[in-house]
Amino acid sequence: MEEGNSPVDDLTNSDENNENEFSLDPDDVVEVIELGDEDGDISHDVNDMDLQDDEEYDEESEAMRSDQVKDDASVVFSRHSDAVFSVNIDPHEGKMVVTGGQDDKGHIWSVTNGESIMECGGHKDSVTSVGFSFNGMYAATADLSGLVKVWKVETKSQVWSFECSDIEWLQWHPLAPVLLSGTVDGEVWMWKIPDGDCKTFQGHGCTAGVGRILPDGKRLCVGYDDGAIMVWDMKTADVVKTISGRDGHRSTVVCMDCHHDNSMVMTGSTDVTAKVINTSTGKVLSTFKCESVKEGDNSVEACGFCKQQMLAATGTLQGTLSVWDMPTQIIRSKCQHEAGVVRLKWDPTAPLIYTACLDGVVRLWDGRNGQFVNQWSGHTDSILDFDLSKDGETLVTVSDDKTARVFSLHTPDR
Repeated sequence: MEEGNSPVDDLTNSDENNENEFSLDPDDVVEVIELGDEDGDISHDVNDMDLQDDEEYDEESEAMRSDQVKDDASVVFSRHSDAVFSVNIDPHEGKMVVTGGQDDKGHIWSVTNGESIMECGGHKDSVTSVGFSFNGMYAATADLSGLVKVWKVETKSQVWSFECSDIEWLQWHPLAPVLLSGTVDGEVWMWKIPDGDCKTFQGHGCTAGVGRILPDGKRLCVGYDDGAIMVWDMKTADVVKTISGRDGHRSTVVCMDCHHDNSMVMTGSTDVTAKVINTSTGKVLSTFKCESVKEGDNSVEACGFCKQQMLAATGTLQGTLSVWDMPTQIIRSKCQHEAGVVRLKWDPTAPLIYTACLDGVVRLWDGRNGQFVNQWSGHTDSILDFDLSKDGETLVTVSDDKTARVFSLHTPDR
């Protein structure tokens, strides 16, 4: 720790460069990023009778589970024929959803009634990453083989595609038609859509497992499989900060969130810790230890900052939601789930936390005291991803049960 500075000072003081306040329009952002013209361009024998019996048993079991589960969903989308891995709600108006699944397809559909808007086909493998551009004009779908496709929603047509190595994540720039993706070989690609102008952020030999564009729209934070975290300048494609070694994680970085004031990121890892990092100095402000007393595998699968108070949350594979007081760096409360926490999101308007779990249930917790508030069920298998609308009124989940579900939220303290 630097002499004269305390963790509380680092967490509460703004950066010297005053980067917390910014105002950029899409044209400014594209000019700042300055995209170049780089070329981018164990086997078991099963007889037919046994297989048929197993299929009949699975169908009967599924039907029994469906009858037993209370369904709180207002809309159910069932056009996927296999597990649904990823989901994103249109950030512009919140009226559309894009989902991707193990059936090698993406779908764009109405959040209001579940009606299909268009099918995003032509993929070679499971579609594991999807997302809308900031204005809802484009939707991107990416599969495990490394094929990325961009679709123009208004014309229901593909306007761009690209192939790279296996894709780990996909994110649109929040202010411009610029798309980024991290790959298994450690590279991060950035494209201007639909022109396709691109640049790359070179890796260091291991998977770029998670990435987030900082709120200033000028920097990118990436977490790697060796536990390192890097902050990149998006204009120059240079690394400006590296957090590694004893300061970094001991193993794979699997989740990340950016603080809304542009000063911090939080990362979660398979080493069962979460770290809060100052994005300007690269200094680790806090390391939250999330170990469980239970035996078995564990990791920090989800993390997030509260917008209303100096609170942060972590969710683990063993089902523990921890709420941390950031100035004191201590746990304020622990909330135990019956199954692993896959994703968490803070409500945009109140200090409330949504958790999605492997038991197929979404739960709501009060971040101020750890009290259980509400829950929504309907899935008959694990939830794999979920998204919350910008106004906090709608939640969409996707599951191993081959469906996506829309839940209308009515919560206290809004």
